[in-house]
Amino acid sequence: MSSGHKGIGEASFRSAFKLELKHRLVFILILVAGAFVGLAFVELIPSFQVTGDNLKEQGTGKSVDMSGFRAVFVTVPSLEVGKKIAHALVSNKVAACVNIVPQITSVYEWEGKIEEDSELLLMIKTQSQHFEDLEKLVKANHPYTVPEIIGVPIEQGSQPYLDWIKKVTTQGSNSNN
Repeated sequence: MSSGHKGIGEASFRSAFKLELKHRLVFILILVAGAFVGLAFVELIPSFQVTGDNLKEQGTGKSVDMSGFRAVFVTVPSLEVGKKIAHALVSNKVAACVNIVPQITSVYEWEGKIEEDSELLLMIKTQSQHFEDLEKLVKANHPYTVPEIIGVPIEQGSQPYLDWIKKVTTQGSNSNN
């Protein structure tokens, strides 16, 4: 048999494939129709729309982090600076934990020149509400004119760990608890 399938003749293989192809086309049509119905539903009911405006605090224009937690990355030139910032963040309760990752190499453009430096990376875990206070503390203790301070939402995590972050940072200066 030229089809390579045991027990299926060429003609029956073709008819089975055509039938399967018809089922695939029907499935695709149902899928596409469902997508159009879903889009129409979302367009007709504004409360289901997720836009940039929905993710802004009313009146402030600031983005809202829906997860409640952030991982913040900061590069530093030395262990001494890293420890100084880490201790300031944890003692002021704007961060639950700061990991100091040694020996990274950063390549970047500064004042028209390509630079390459050895740095350390601070991996900071906090509640989203503390980001502004965290940023102020980093800037106050950082030697760079433009320190790298990048916060990303924590979308998933161990619930006991996230609970611990919340517990130890609830006394932070920006907390309402």
